[in-house]
Amino acid sequence: MRALILITFVSLWAVSLTAQSSDRVPAEGGDIVITPIIHASVQIEHAGKVIQVDPWSAGDLSSAKLADLVLVTDSPGHHLDPGAITQLRKPGAPVVLTSAGHPDWPEGTVLSNGEAGVFAGVAVEAIPAYDLTPGAPLHPKGDANGYVITLGGTRILLAGVTQCVPEIQALRDITVAVMPMNLPVDRMRPIPLAECLKTFQPDVVYLSHYNQPYARWLTNPEGSPPPDIQDTPATIQAFRDAIEGESIEFRDRRWYPPR
Repeated sequence: MRALILITFVSLWAVSLTAQSSDRVPAEGGDIVITPIIHASVQIEHAGKVIQVDPWSAGDLSSAKLADLVLVTDSPGHHLDPGAITQLRKPGAPVVLTSAGHPDWPEGTVLSNGEAGVFAGVAVEAIPAYDLTPGAPLHPKGDANGYVITLGGTRILLAGVTQCVPEIQALRDITVAVMPMNLPVDRMRPIPLAECLKTFQPDVVYLSHYNQPYARWLTNPEGSPPPDIQDTPATIQAFRDAIEGESIEFRDRRWYPPR
């Protein structure tokens, strides 16, 4: 019976992720299509080009498209998953990552904080992603990246796992920001995140990486999912309330299977 329940859950999970909707953002040369997949994993398309960010095998990748470019923000397995990269990468497509993740994908190109380059015709800037609040799990400066990519003249911030560091506050002309929330040790809670966004005023924001207990369970999904102790819907609503009246469109999308 337990096996049947688990199989049913996994089947519903796969269906729900396959049915994940895509959004469009106007840009030169055609719309940018943004498809959240799971946790920090997102697919971005423009003018026939596909970018996979932090592809992770815990999501349903069956309908994901092969990537012309793979961007990896950090070194843990839910960001750097060699199996998922192998599955989704076109032959020879560049994989951009950090020095901390390079041992797990040696053929990748390391882009350090503050560096920039053009990969598969896409302009990529590496933005520092790190913690300001002490305590484990600590993300020290230099270990992880956020990225700003430019597609059709439109700048998209993929912040990675970070607090509201000065390098993010200094950004300008960001159309879409994909931001983390509910990070451990009381980092990037809803109201501070909202205040962070007000410093650089993106047009559109997505929340990602906001359910850490569920993501940990997804790495080894035995038994039932953990209880939602943090009350994730309430944190999302608190964020929504905190940006009310701002000219920032919040797109609340499904990054996790329904419970």
